[in-house]
Amino acid sequence: MKNGISVELEVKQERCILISVIPSGTLEETAKEHIEELAFLALTAGAVTQETFFQKLTTIDTRTYVGSGKLKEIKAYVDEHKIDVAIFDDELSTSQLRNVERELGIKIIDRTILILDIFASRARTSNARTQVELVQLQYLLPRLTRMWTHLERQKGGIGMRGPGETQIETDRRIILDRISLLKDRLTAIDKQMITQRGNRGQLVRVALVGYTNVGKSTLMNLLSKSDVFAENKLFATLDTTVRKVVIDNLPFLLTDTVGFIRKLPHQLIESFKSTLDEVREADILVHVIDISHPNFEDHYKVVNETISEIDKIDKPHVLVFNKIDAYKFTPKDENDLTPIQKENVSLEELKKTWMSKLENQNCVFISAENKENIDNLKAILYEEVKRVFQIRYPYNNLLY
Repeated sequence: MKNGISVELEVKQERCILISVIPSGTLEETAKEHIEELAFLALTAGAVTQETFFQKLTTIDTRTYVGSGKLKEIKAYVDEHKIDVAIFDDELSTSQLRNVERELGIKIIDRTILILDIFASRARTSNARTQVELVQLQYLLPRLTRMWTHLERQKGGIGMRGPGETQIETDRRIILDRISLLKDRLTAIDKQMITQRGNRGQLVRVALVGYTNVGKSTLMNLLSKSDVFAENKLFATLDTTVRKVVIDNLPFLLTDTVGFIRKLPHQLIESFKSTLDEVREADILVHVIDISHPNFEDHYKVVNETISEIDKIDKPHVLVFNKIDAYKFTPKDENDLTPIQKENVSLEELKKTWMSKLENQNCVFISAENKENIDNLKAILYEEVKRVFQIRYPYNNLLY
């Protein structure tokens, strides 16, 4: 309220376009699924998607990622609709970033920069902020020349080096020193995390893993009766949260971990070592899957591949198919002879399909939001935790 007048402050959302190249051998449907996820990433970062551009290419253009004709088409759209930023679905090289920025005259970012930006905005603790800053600097270091293109006219020969080169070298040394400092800080954090894990005693450890935005934090709150931050946006949780859970008379530790995503920058996996160590240290992995998402099978595969990079040890898995309340089913007309699609498969039929494919894995379908079938999940967790406990403490078997 100012001078008796209500004043509303609105944060201006950037208008963006999304750009993707479809290489030979890639289905157009797959490319569209990836661009839809990129749009969700953009929305999470605070941008509104105005248009998407696709181009089929045998090989990526090393200069501008897309072909010159497509770039002109994009330029015309950018000028006409006053676009603020162009987001590319793949990581661009330094020269590609510079060339496309020069052609379009707007801010250019790629998928990696976008994910790092979201991580930076989501980092709450000192640990997470340190991890994100390290990755940002490692990404920035080889791209310093792009930041100093306004000095490129001031060139000098031997003995006459221009100020641009001097500034770049100065910045490079500053960034390298900062990277070294952050790595030392993360090493200290790793030692603290190891000590914390050691102080938790010998309780069985259960880790929630899964694609981003599948409902892990909501499930964590439900099982542990805690209040972990949960939101319908990507990467709502960056920091590891550990809670003690007791089912009947059996206690165990439950960990909520950062969500995975396709094309997750490798530097993030390396930087978030202390967070992902919770996956390595876990006795049981609970893989949460959003059954309502049309690409949940692809997400399941991405998470499994990422876990295999993190931890080579085969551990007990519990598959939790969440959000059954949001699962959409459109019954097929009996006269419709077209092949059955995902949307024509009922949840009961899907359960039979997945159950038949799994070997030595527990599988349960729930709704964490509506607390549906949670008792079944608790019963499965109880049996899995008890099995690990009995192996670890054979003399205490009479207790459980």
